[in-house]
This record gives sequence, structure tokens and C-alpha cells, in this order.
Amino acid sequence: MIINSQFDSGNIHVIRAESPENIQLSIRKDNQSDFYQWFHFKLHSQPFVEHKLFINDLAKSAYPDGWEGYQAVASYDREEWFRVDTQFDGDTLCIDFTPEYDSVYFAYFAPYSYEQHLNLIAKAQMAFDCRHECLGLTIDGREMNLLVVGTLDDETQSIDSSASSTKNRIWITARQHPGETMAEWLIEGLLGRLLDEDDGLARALLNDNVFYIVPNMNPDGAYRGHLRTNAVGANLNREWESPSLDRSPEVFHVLNKMKETGVDLFLDIHGDEALPYNFVAGTEGNPDYDSRIENLENIFKASLMATTPEFQDTHGYPKDPKGEANLTIACNAVGHQFKCLSYTLEMPFKDNADLPDASFGWSPVRCQQLGEDLLVAIRAVSPHLR
Repeated sequence: MIINSQFDSGNIHVIRAESPENIQLSIRKDNQSDFYQWFHFKLHSQPFVEHKLFINDLAKSAYPDGWEGYQAVASYDREEWFRVDTQFDGDTLCIDFTPEYDSVYFAYFAPYSYEQHLNLIAKAQMAFDCRHECLGLTIDGREMNLLVVGTLDDETQSIDSSASSTKNRIWITARQHPGETMAEWLIEGLLGRLLDEDDGLARALLNDNVFYIVPNMNPDGAYRGHLRTNAVGANLNREWESPSLDRSPEVFHVLNKMKETGVDLFLDIHGDEALPYNFVAGTEGNPDYDSRIENLENIFKASLMATTPEFQDTHGYPKDPKGEANLTIACNAVGHQFKCLSYTLEMPFKDNADLPDASFGWSPVRCQQLGEDLLVAIRAVSPHLR
């Protein structure tokens, strides 16, 4: 019996594995951080034998409430990820599983590897309306990849001098927290539709908007198997007030590019450990939040709810009182600096409680579809952004 996590985004520590019914494990913390929750590992053992895998010390994990009602995912081929029987007693997660093949992978959510990320960038850049830009390097030396989709009113005009353009500047970032892999699955779906030359919605959107998309804000953390931080333990979604090259180059480079292009709409894509819903969090706590932004928020939410039952506006985070927003958070910082509609979009690690799927829970396919549906809401709000 072999348990291994020495691969892209792998994370597990073997305490002991005395027998298939008593496999004791724990999760490694993010580097230079106390955050831990993401796991991803491979079990090679005898098929058709019941295995019980116990992941310990979860009462001190980043989000202990996230384990209640949670079901781990597993895969034989690393393409289809299905839910498996999982129990939580307040400190230990027990995965009870009888594999049908010699090897099986387990993860906190369906992984999105760095190789997949590179493939996504390479394929997207070949589309007629898309180009790839490297904004800079991370601490581990990986590229901060930006996809620019669309052109300005005057095709001879530099894409970076878009302040004079009548087109909206739509910025979308994902995976500031690397363990929230559902965010990049969503981007894959969104890009697939946006770059489809035969899709009428995509064509209409690109008549009026230019998209700036960062599919993975935290490639170092993603590769290292982190939940929430980059290579040096920085939570990127708390770095937007004053990012630095030595601690948060990912945010530093993206924010500098935003200053060049301007921002009319910002969407920051995330996953929530505890809440089994898709929802958004806005900037009502910002000091300059006003009726214009509130109206834009309502247009966006109403359109998305009309487009898909996967989205709702009943369950979500408490709203900040005006003037009390945390301006180190991307959504608030960008909304404040650029006076624009700015949303954090959250998806569940568990399932959508409004539309449960016992076999797959919230899944990559559903993330991709939500990404496609987001374009409908962007289309609805885009005429009102300026």
C-alpha cells in the first residue's frame, strides 16, 4: 500500500498506514502559514477491499465548519471526480471507500493542475480575439498570465491605452486562494464561450467590451498544494492596499496593469468552504458606495438569477456597514480605486443545496456552466457601466 502526494498540487502527510481499514493522515500547512485544508493524494492498494482513511487535526484547520456535510472527491482517471462516503466527527474526517482499481486519487475538490493552466493559456491565445501577456514573475519564478480578449474601437490604438476607448474594461481574476480550484474551472467555461466565434452572445459582448482575465492569481500556491497563500505565506486577498514585489508580486503586477487599462467591472472568483451556495459579495462597505453601484449590482444579480437556478441572493456573507470595508481585499480595493462595479463570486466546495447532486456535488462541469452563464449577466450590465 502506497500513499503519495509528490506531484503538482499534492498535499498529505502519512502518520501511519497499518492496514487498509486504519490509514491515519494529516494535511500539511501552507508554507510560512498556519492555513491548511486542501488535500490531494494518490492511494495505490488492493482493489475491492474496503479502505478507511482518517484525516486528523481538522478542528484547527482553516475552516472547521467547512467539514460539516462535506464529501471528499475521488478519481481513477484524474478527469472525472465523484463524491465518496465521508464522515466528520468534529476533528477527524473519515473517507470510507472500496476502490475498483489499483490506484485512486482523493482531493478536497477536483484539482486544476499547473499543466492544465498552461494548456488553457496556450489554447486561448490561438483564438482570433485573444492575446496572451505575461505581467511578471511570481516568487517561485512562474509567469503571471493575463489573457486579453477583444480589441479597442480603433484597432491601431494600443490595447493598454484603453482609457479613451468607449468600450468597457472587464477584469476577471481567479484563484487568489489556490485551493479554490473551482475558480479556474469557471474561467475555463467562461473562456470557452467568450472565444467561440459562432456564439452570438460572445460576439455582442466583444463589440462593447474588452476582457482582461487572470485564470490563476496564485500559481505558486497552486503547485505547492496550498489552500490559501502564495510561496511565502501571503494571503493575496489581503494584499491589495499595498502589494509588494517581495511578498505579493502577483497582486503587484495585476494591480499595475489595472492602473494602465482602467476597470469598469471587476469579478474576483473564489470558493467558500462552508456555505453550500453560489453567491456574490459586493462593496457596500466602501466609503464611496452609492446608488449607482447599488443599481449596477441589482442588474447583475437579477440577470444571473434569471439565467441559472444555480445562483441565488438569499444566502451569503453579512454586509459591511458603509465605511467599514476591508480595503486590503481585492473586491473592495478595486471597487474603491476605480469607482466601479466590483464583486467577489463564491462557489461551494460541497454542493449547491438548492440543486443537490449526490454523485458529483458541485463539480467542474457545473463551474464551467456557471462561467458561461456569467457572460449573460455581464452583457446585461455592460450598457450601464459608464
